[in-house]
Amino acid sequence: MRIAIPHSLPREEVRQRLKSRSHEIADFVPGGMAEVTTVWPTEDRLDLTVSAMGKAIESRIEIEDGQVVFSVELPAALSFVEPMIRGGIEAKGRKLLT
Repeated sequence: MRIAIPHSLPREEVRQRLKSRSHEIADFVPGGMAEVTTVWPTEDRLDLTVSAMGKAIESRIEIEDGQVVFSVELPAALSFVEPMIRGGIEAKGRKLLT
C-alpha cells in the first residue's frame, strides 16, 4: 500500500519533524499496544517495523520534494484492515508534518 501526503516544506524541515515526532507513530495503532522500531538508512528514508497483536508490519516513509510517501507491506491476512490503516496514515501522517 502506498500513500502520498503532499507538503510544501523544505526536505530538511520534513526530516527534522519526522525525527522529532517519530515516537508518536505507535499512537496511530488503536489500543496503545504497538511497538515501533525505526531506522534511518538514508537521510530521506525512515524504515519502520510496527509490531502489534503478534504481527509485524514493515513500512517506510520516503521524503520527496512536495510529498512524503508512506509504503506499508501489509500481509494478505491483514488486507481487510487496509482501509482503516490508509485512513489513519492519511489523517495522522499530516499531523506529523505540522
